[in-house]
Amino acid sequence: MPRLMVTLDESVASTSTPVRARRPVRFNPAYLFVAPALVLAVVFILWPIVQSGWMSLHDWTIGADSHAWLGFGNFVELWHDDRFWNALRVTLVYTVFVVAGQILVGLALAQWLRRTTWYTMLLRSAFFFPTIASLAVTGIVWKFLLDPQIGLVNGWLGNLGLEGTAWLQDTALALPALIAVGIWKNFGFSMIVLLAAVQGVRADLVEAAKLDGANAVQRFRHVTLPAVRPALLFTTVIGTINALQLFDLNYVMTGGGPVFHTESIVMYLYQRGFVDFRLGYASAIAWVLFLLILVVSVVQLRTLRYRDDD
Repeated sequence: MPRLMVTLDESVASTSTPVRARRPVRFNPAYLFVAPALVLAVVFILWPIVQSGWMSLHDWTIGADSHAWLGFGNFVELWHDDRFWNALRVTLVYTVFVVAGQILVGLALAQWLRRTTWYTMLLRSAFFFPTIASLAVTGIVWKFLLDPQIGLVNGWLGNLGLEGTAWLQDTALALPALIAVGIWKNFGFSMIVLLAAVQGVRADLVEAAKLDGANAVQRFRHVTLPAVRPALLFTTVIGTINALQLFDLNYVMTGGGPVFHTESIVMYLYQRGFVDFRLGYASAIAWVLFLLILVVSVVQLRTLRYRDDD
């Protein structure tokens, strides 16, 4: 009997605390499929970021035998650079008006074209077409359209009895003209995203609002607008990031003129880096732009983020 008890105790102990054998470490072949993308990301994304940060701390000039260490000297010079502050002002003005314009126009069109018929599908395609067009091609086309001599815009104004003007050569009209083209170029993207959100609004909520006596404006404000808030956040953040990197349109249409009235941060970066060959200074501008985009995106996400308790 004691022998049997000992045997039972040993069997219970062996079953309660099993000994786990260590598995041999095996190489996962899935890493082979990820490796090319990781190599490309490191070579073309991560390394250039690190390199630009290192260059921003030096007097890095193309053709120079040595690159003197400046620390934050480039950033201090940037702080006192009036042309940089002008480029920042132009970029922020362009961003505010273009993002607001493309979202307002896109939301209005999404509300108008929410029903699927043959003519709404045709209009959606027509309104979305500028989005897929190249920025350089868009700039060239609008440069000819706004030309004071042969432009169709001044021709149409003349037919209406109005006097045309030099849109891109006037210091007061160049930036507004650029903003108008930017809205025309980007509102189709906002329209498509917001259209999907508008079509996803629950029909029972709209019907309930109708039964409560809400008119069209009240239904849009209290039912549709809260429902499309996540899509509004997405289009705002993406549109802001794209607008802050303005380069193609103003480079092709105005070249930054007249008298730097349309020169953006990226254009000024290009001027310093690839015309004046001051890569260290241009890298400092790039890092300021990166921090600006980061801060603005975080503020937008925290301000406009969707919460269920809202």
